[in-house]
Amino acid sequence: MIGSCYIDVTGVVVSEKAHLQAAVERLVASHALHGSESLCKLLRYLAKRAQEQPGLQVKEYQIATEVFGRHADFDPQVDSFVRVQAGRLRTKLAEYYGSEGAAERLVVGLPKGNYALTLHERGNGAGIDTAPTAIGRVPAASGRRLLVPVLSAALVAALLFIAWLVASRKDPSVVNRAGAPAVPAVFRVFWDGFSREDQEPWVIFSNAAFIGRPDTGMRYYDAAKDHKTQILDHYTGVGEVLAVHNLDNLFGALQRSVRVKRGSLFSLDDAENNDLIFIGSPSENLTLLEVPSTTEFVFKRLEKGLRAGNVSIVNVRPQANEAPEFLASPSNLPLTEDYAVVALEKGLNPQHSELILAGTTTLGTQAAAEYVTRENYLSDLLHRLNVTKSSELEPFEAVIRVKVARGVPVESSIAAIRLPKP
Repeated sequence: MIGSCYIDVTGVVVSEKAHLQAAVERLVASHALHGSESLCKLLRYLAKRAQEQPGLQVKEYQIATEVFGRHADFDPQVDSFVRVQAGRLRTKLAEYYGSEGAAERLVVGLPKGNYALTLHERGNGAGIDTAPTAIGRVPAASGRRLLVPVLSAALVAALLFIAWLVASRKDPSVVNRAGAPAVPAVFRVFWDGFSREDQEPWVIFSNAAFIGRPDTGMRYYDAAKDHKTQILDHYTGVGEVLAVHNLDNLFGALQRSVRVKRGSLFSLDDAENNDLIFIGSPSENLTLLEVPSTTEFVFKRLEKGLRAGNVSIVNVRPQANEAPEFLASPSNLPLTEDYAVVALEKGLNPQHSELILAGTTTLGTQAAAEYVTRENYLSDLLHRLNVTKSSELEPFEAVIRVKVARGVPVESSIAAIRLPKP
């Protein structure tokens, strides 16, 4: 509990609050947290709460709004941002106390399942004397004798940490600091612009306007005849759900996070101030109509003929051996083929980017997300773009052909691609 006392190596009784504050400042100044401004901010906030109100549980909503400036409508059940940040902080704490802080007797912890920062002595077997010390004064000479092995251990730990850094820079296959396998290089090349330390991209998923009710049946809203009917915009496709899941897993592997918002709640302020990842075509993700979108491969709903109502991808300037438009299997047959767009565009604010992942059906949308979250597909895309490092990645547009079996995308390949203009 915060409020008890410890004896430092000089024999002086020091409050746990002071020890916690000192430990937090060492963490903030460490290599482990270097450049992680958001995590340092979270750590200091939790330390302050632990000192001011020991034992009081900090709520996820409080952290989101007071630390990270989220709006009052922040919903922890929908947005996992705080949980992801807390997980990253736990990883950094483990990294620090396994390297730079290996010789420290007192350890700052953040137990899983809550946000109450703790300070405790290392358990036995940590490589240094970790037995609890009774409150009181000890002779100064004894403190000095303890100081020598502690400093020696710190020096050894520092040398080991430096050696590890050198080895990991030489060999990209070395596991990351958390002990997990290193993320394949293609992910860092493609996603570098969306995984910056200081900002999480918005994932905007489609939730088309319906009328009706789930228990009696729903259909798409038709402005020509439904203008007085109540719109239901709380639903999205299974492909969109799995697309968000794939992106969340990817950003977790990159030790980053995303923020998720449904299309009907999207605003142009979001477009001005954030990198954006759009899930779903403009026929359902209507927000794509308000921001820069594709120009080479354009979504269009067919108005007449046998395929009326179906969505196609129009090839604005077909090249040799390319179809003028791309259509999924007819709606009166089992879906065995779909098409999707994967496109990187500049945003309304040129300092930010937009990634569009959109199929003509929900399964095509799922396949588009899988295409940029699976190593084999992403390697092929970067090869076609002639990109080997993140600084070379420029806006592009691609159409992928998706094979579907029993309602699941099973194979995807590039059907057409437009490289960045010189």
